[in-house]
Amino acid sequence: MTKKAIEVPNAPKPVGPYSPAIRVGDFVFCSGQGSVDPSNGKWVGEGDIKAQTKRVLENLQIVLKAAGLSMDDVAKCTVFLKKAADFQGMNEVYKTFFPQNPPARSTIVTDLLFPQMLVEIEAVAHTK
Repeated sequence: MTKKAIEVPNAPKPVGPYSPAIRVGDFVFCSGQGSVDPSNGKWVGEGDIKAQTKRVLENLQIVLKAAGLSMDDVAKCTVFLKKAADFQGMNEVYKTFFPQNPPARSTIVTDLLFPQMLVEIEAVAHTK
């Protein structure tokens, strides 16, 4: 199987040596997204888990669209939270992006790369 990087010109730029997404066979592996507004490179929703979750999932949509996919194609998400107390707020927004047949998911509470980050979400999608 070949591995192909997905170019996503209108998504936040990676902060390290990684691709926003990689296609391998029928799967697309999306790197974790933060709450950076791709139009200006600024963080969205500092201190607000709902605003950050919304921006993170909008960024994920941009990456999936560049791969020719949508949120309906997501099979698995991993959510990284800075604080367990933000779980409910994140879920309130998350469920609006996956109203039917939500993907499998893991949620991990951990320290995140940037101090202002409350949430990061990565995904694996399956092509039809």
